[in-house]
Amino acid sequence: MTGNANTSWTLVFAAWLVATVATLGALFMSEVMGFAPCVLCWWQRIFMFPLVLLLALGLFPFDAKVLRYAMPLAFIGLGVAAFHVLLTMGIIPEAMAPCRQGIPCNVIQIEWLGFLTIPLLSFLAFLTLNGLLLAAYRSSSK
Repeated sequence: MTGNANTSWTLVFAAWLVATVATLGALFMSEVMGFAPCVLCWWQRIFMFPLVLLLALGLFPFDAKVLRYAMPLAFIGLGVAAFHVLLTMGIIPEAMAPCRQGIPCNVIQIEWLGFLTIPLLSFLAFLTLNGLLLAAYRSSSK
C-alpha cells in the first residue's frame, strides 16, 4: 500500500471502529438496559448498523470505493441525529416529531455528566464518522 492508501485505510478502520462501538452501544442500551428506541432512534440505527459491515468489507482488501457507499449513510444519519438532538433540546417543536405512537422522541432516557444523552451520543458518532470518511476520501483522491 502506498502512503495515501495506508492513511485512507487507517481512517476507514477508525470509522469502522466508531460505527461498531455505536452499534454495540445502541444494542446494549436497548437489549440489556431495556431502553426502547423511538422512531428517530430506529432511523439512526438504519443508517449506522450497515456501516459496520460495509466498512469492514471495504478494508480487506482496501477499496476506496467503499467511501462512496458509506458517506451517504453517514451524512443522512447525521441529519437525523441532528434533528433528534434539536427536538430533545426543545428547539424543534414537539408537533414536528415523527413519534406518534410508542416512545416519544423528545424524552431523555439517559443524561450522563449533565448533558450527554442518547441522541447526542448518536450525533457525535455520526459527526466523527463523517469527519473520518471525508478525511479518507481526501486522502484517497490524492
